[in-house]
Amino acid sequence: MRMSVGVDLHKSQFTVYWRSDDGITGKHERYRTTDEGYRRFEAALQSVIETDTPVEVAVESTGNTRYFKQRVERCGVPVRVVNTAKFKVVTESVKKTDRHDAETLAEFLEKDMLPEAHLCSPESEELRRVIKTRKTLVETIVTVKNQLHGLLLSLGIESTRGQLQSAKERQRVKSVLAAHHVAGDAVDPLFETIDRLSQEVKKLDRVIADMTEDDEVVQLIKTIPGAGLITAATIRAFTDDIRRYPTAGKYAAYAGLVPWVQNSNETIHHGRITKRGPVELRTAFVQVVLGMVRVRHRTGSYRLIERYDRLKREKGSGRSIIATARQLSEIIYRMLTDGVPFDEMKMVDPTIRRKVTEMRAAAWDAAS
Repeated sequence: MRMSVGVDLHKSQFTVYWRSDDGITGKHERYRTTDEGYRRFEAALQSVIETDTPVEVAVESTGNTRYFKQRVERCGVPVRVVNTAKFKVVTESVKKTDRHDAETLAEFLEKDMLPEAHLCSPESEELRRVIKTRKTLVETIVTVKNQLHGLLLSLGIESTRGQLQSAKERQRVKSVLAAHHVAGDAVDPLFETIDRLSQEVKKLDRVIADMTEDDEVVQLIKTIPGAGLITAATIRAFTDDIRRYPTAGKYAAYAGLVPWVQNSNETIHHGRITKRGPVELRTAFVQVVLGMVRVRHRTGSYRLIERYDRLKREKGSGRSIIATARQLSEIIYRMLTDGVPFDEMKMVDPTIRRKVTEMRAAAWDAAS
């Protein structure tokens, strides 16, 4: 006999369905997500184990799945984390109840038909937390700066983004507002918020630098012109293990950079990109592309950037950035798979590459 356990996990409680393959009808139970509730569930699992019955648990991927999985696996029970995006039987069910969902998970677990989700390593999880906290702080700073730009505009003062970047420039803007008799009580908290949060962002930058100091993946990505520490660390955190992706196309699909495809009979339709997968990873690829564009003095001869310029003229900025990000993801895939740094010579036209190689060979012969 084998016991398949389906778990519908929520924030405050989880519903369990115990299903045995001996033809006996299963049963539903509910537990609280407290220490006492988990201990009750673990005791129930232990009672099954003591009967020498193989037992396995299936649970959907949610915010507290990692904690649930760790506790259950400490009992010696394997846990399958279900990819809800692929398991439409639950997400699109017309009968959406906790009991029904748990029962469905147990049934498909018994039949070994569950699409599994991957939980990243604890190191990647911690790096993701720091990056997300930094992102929240940066977004708050931008919101406050936009409020100040709006205030300046209401006074007929045209401002630029750079005017609020440094503490010195912010002090000058404060003086301008004071000259227009804007009360300090109305604007001082905004400037103090920017100053305080900017310091916190710098602290997190140092934390990220320390966490990735010896990380080979981050160091490889930073060899790309225009890729900085934060974008490299973000790609590292949300990629986790590059060996999970059998091809560069699968990696691009994970980042949501591939288009929708509908293929029926002899008709094929391509749509916009899927935008599935971590938005942070997709954004990081876009940021690297924009970084490469900013250092055009170095990257202007890259076929990647030349293609970007051509697409921009033909299809606009947005599509050209996404198309280039897709191509860049494939380049990064090869870099991380082979463990090699970015090779600028592979980015240029073969004719130029050949000439450079010949010039280097001639210089070497002259020196020797």
